Amino acid sequence: MDVSVAQPPAQSRPLGIAARLGAALAFAVMAAMIKLSHEAGIGLAEIAFYRFAFGLPPLLAWMAATGNLGAWRTKRPFAHIGRAAIGLTTMVMGFSALGYLPLAEATTISFAAPLFSVILSALVLAEPVGRHRWSAVALGLLGVTIVMQPSGSALPPEGLALALGGALGVAAVTITIRQIGRTESTPTTVLWFTGLSTLVLGLLIPFYGEAHAPSEWLILAVMGLTGGIGQLCLTASLRFAPVAVVVPLDYVQLLWVVLLGWLIWSTHPPATTWAGAAVIIGSGLYTIYREHRLGRDKPHRAGLEV
Repeated sequence: MDVSVAQPPAQSRPLGIAARLGAALAFAVMAAMIKLSHEAGIGLAEIAFYRFAFGLPPLLAWMAATGNLGAWRTKRPFAHIGRAAIGLTTMVMGFSALGYLPLAEATTISFAAPLFSVILSALVLAEPVGRHRWSAVALGLLGVTIVMQPSGSALPPEGLALALGGALGVAAVTITIRQIGRTESTPTTVLWFTGLSTLVLGLLIPFYGEAHAPSEWLILAVMGLTGGIGQLCLTASLRFAPVAVVVPLDYVQLLWVVLLGWLIWSTHPPATTWAGAAVIIGSGLYTIYREHRLGRDKPHRAGLEV
C-alpha cells in the first residue's frame, strides 16, 4: 500500500521526540565514522557508496514493515533525478568537510542550512520573508562567521568552504523537496534518492574500490547503518509529532559530536565555536518558530537524510 493512501498514524509527541533524539545520536556516530574513514585512507567514492549500501537494508526493512513496498512508483522520475543530483553533491561536500574539520566545527556550520533555506525560499519559491526572519538569518550568518574565524583561523579554508557549501546544498535540497512533496510521498522521495545514489556511486566502485582490513569494514558498516537508522528516525519523528516540536532537537547532535570528538580525538571546541553555535542555534530556533507561526512547517533536515 502506498503511504499516500494510508491512514495517518496516531500522533504521539513522546515517540516523535524519542525518534528525533535517536536521529541526532545516529547522525553524530555516522559523522564520527566518516572522519575515521578519511583517517584510514578510504576514498570519498567508497565512503559515500557504503553510506548508502549499508543504509539500504534498514530502509527496505522499514518499507516492508510499513507496507510501503510500492513507494518506487512515481509520475515524476526526472524531478527525483534532479533532487538526487543536488542531494548527492551536497552529501559529498559534507563528507569531504569532515576530512578537514573537527566534528564540532563541521556540525555547527551545517546548522546554518535552515537559514539558507529561508533565503532560497524567498528567491526561488517567492515566499514572503518578513523582517523578523531576515533578522534571524543575519544573526545566524554572524554566528557562522564567528565559528569560521576569518581572521587568524586555524581551520583549513577548504574545509570551511566545503562545510558552508554543504549547508547551502542542504537548503537547496529542502526547497526541491518542498516542490516534490506537493505530489510525492516521503517514502518515494527517500527510496528514489537512496536508489539513484547507490546506483551512481556503485558505477565508481570498480575504479575506486579497494580491499580493506576488518576494522575498516566495521567503520564503513557502522557508518552506513547509523546513517540509515538516523534517516528512518527522522522520518518517524515527523510522522508522530509536529515539526515545531521535533526539529529543535536536531541541535542535540552538537553535544554528541563534542563528546565523540573528546572520546576519539581528545579535541575540545574553542570558545569561538561555542559562541558561534549559540548564535546559530538561537537564530535557527527563532526561524523554526516563525515558520510554525506562519504555517509553513517543513522538515529542515530534509536535505541529506530524508
